[in-house]
Parts: sequence; structure tokens; C-alpha cells
Amino acid sequence: MSETTSFFNEEALTKAVESHSSEAQEIIESEDKFERLIQRLEKILKTIPAIGKYASDLACMVSLVKSYIKKEYTDIPISAVVLIVASIIYIVSSIDLIPDFIPALGWLDDVAVFLWALKTLHTEIEDYKTWRKDNGKQIIDEI
Repeated sequence: MSETTSFFNEEALTKAVESHSSEAQEIIESEDKFERLIQRLEKILKTIPAIGKYASDLACMVSLVKSYIKKEYTDIPISAVVLIVASIIYIVSSIDLIPDFIPALGWLDDVAVFLWALKTLHTEIEDYKTWRKDNGKQIIDEI
């Protein structure tokens, strides 16, 4: 993770994600808006090969937000939920630190934002995985 995120300093990544915080808060309030955001994310993920090995972590983050929206899982600071949604918005947004139309390099900032969010929220994500397992929300067995 550190190799990718070293291309961007934490201040730049924080600023990039925070620019989507108010939109993220609005999306958290609407299950329909969140579902539309996730559908856009799925379409984009098909084109980013570098994110493949972290797809399960991304799916877990999406599951966490869905559980939060449904008020099933609320043992997490709203700031963490906003960070997840704002990161997803950044990934699907056409306005980036590096424009997506630049071959190969265009997705580098999206991957960096995702990996930074994953690193920043590691404890919250692990807590959610434990909660999901303890509450029968685990669909597949751990490998």
C-alpha cells in the first residue's frame, strides 16, 4: 500500500476526499442514491486492474455503509462513513488529481485515494467484519 500512496502526500489525498464530504453525507441519507453510486463504482472498477486484489476490502466497505444506512450497524463514527462514501465519489468522479482519460496514470490517484481510505479506516473495517461475523451477516466463509 505504501508504494502507491507515496506518490501523493496525505494532505493532498485528504483534501481530495474532503471535497466530496457534503455530497457523501447527502448520499448516506438515501439508500437509493447510495445504490446508484455503487452501480457507477462497479462500472468503473471493471476498468481498473490495479484495484483487483483489494476488491474484497472495497466490497466490505460498501457493505459497511449499507449496514449503516439501514441502521443495522451504527457503532462507527459518522466521519468514517463519510470518508468511505467520499472516497467512492472521488473514484467515480471525472474531476481528479490526475484526469482519468490519461492512459494508465489516470487511475493512479483513484487507487491512491482508495488505498489511503483503506489504511485510514483499517480498525473500523476490521471491527465491522467482526460484527458481521458475530451477527450472522457473514455470507461466505473466510478462506
